[in-house]
Amino acid sequence: MNTKQGIGSIAMGVVVGLLFYSVVGAEQASRLDLNDATLSQLDGLPGIGPVIAKRIIQFREDNGPFKRIEDLMNVRGIGEKTFLKLRDQIMVEEPE
Repeated sequence: MNTKQGIGSIAMGVVVGLLFYSVVGAEQASRLDLNDATLSQLDGLPGIGPVIAKRIIQFREDNGPFKRIEDLMNVRGIGEKTFLKLRDQIMVEEPE
């Protein structure tokens, strides 16, 4: 492999890597963090109205931050069926 080919391969690897991280970052950016979400944001999720949104916030205040998105099913009124509708729209940011 000559120098031009080597540089081209490295550049292509960098571009592919950047695209991957852009897609992953965009996907996470479009998800709602359960630990930061406001009442209004939670109310906007499918199957979640103002009553359940208040329960989510109360649960978070009483029990601390969500550690996994599956913990949402510990909130009264959110079962597996609702969770399955929401799982691609929510996230829990890892603590720093």
